[in-house]
Amino acid sequence: MDNNLTDRSFWKAFWESRLGLIFNIKRDYIFGDILGKIKAQKGAQTAIELGGFPGYYAIYLKKYENMDTTLFDYFIHPGLINELLEKNGLKQDDIKVIEADLFTYKPVEQYDMVLSFGLIEHFKDTKAIIETHLPFLKTGGTLFITLPNFKSINGWVQRKFDLENYNKHYIECMDPALLADCCRQLGLTEVESYYYGKFSMWLENKGTQSALAKAFVKSLWFAGKVVTKLVPFESKALSPYIVLKATK
Repeated sequence: MDNNLTDRSFWKAFWESRLGLIFNIKRDYIFGDILGKIKAQKGAQTAIELGGFPGYYAIYLKKYENMDTTLFDYFIHPGLINELLEKNGLKQDDIKVIEADLFTYKPVEQYDMVLSFGLIEHFKDTKAIIETHLPFLKTGGTLFITLPNFKSINGWVQRKFDLENYNKHYIECMDPALLADCCRQLGLTEVESYYYGKFSMWLENKGTQSALAKAFVKSLWFAGKVVTKLVPFESKALSPYIVLKATK
């Protein structure tokens, strides 16, 4: 697929510049409640996290749901993965790791759950990138995808203060109706697509921002939190994420 907005060098630089990668993943880690319900409802035993380095969700599901999990990514840094496993009380071989190109790799195994978090929005052909998930998924298995909602206030902040990062995202795909339609076109059933989470925002390049910019973003964050308490529901304007879930 030649419509991707990032490459290996981008991800290598991205991960090597990140601080705070290694931490103890808590039970209430974001999306963990949904994943736990899927496991309970479907009896899922296996899962693969696509494009998921350093493997927060592969580790989460192993740690809290005792699932057989695999991390798949184009860029893998074994040292960081091992540090993260150790921090979470797991051993090096507690999760499987596959380093390969998603668009050329032929799966040798299928899974009860196929997951990706912040992957599909880096490609311009939304239906095609969703379709790459399906060879990994068992019949009757659950596809679970999340992506940021940059059509929100958070997206405005990204565009204003970190245009380089914003431009690495295909904003048009951040539409629950479009995502659901792609899944139905691919023959998936039990499709759910919705905004997720109360108001939040972030900046990947926060450390390089001026004091004035940081103060402005902080004040906007505070105002959004106040509004969310008064109007506590998910929405296009305020929710930081979109969730897509479907059955093969």
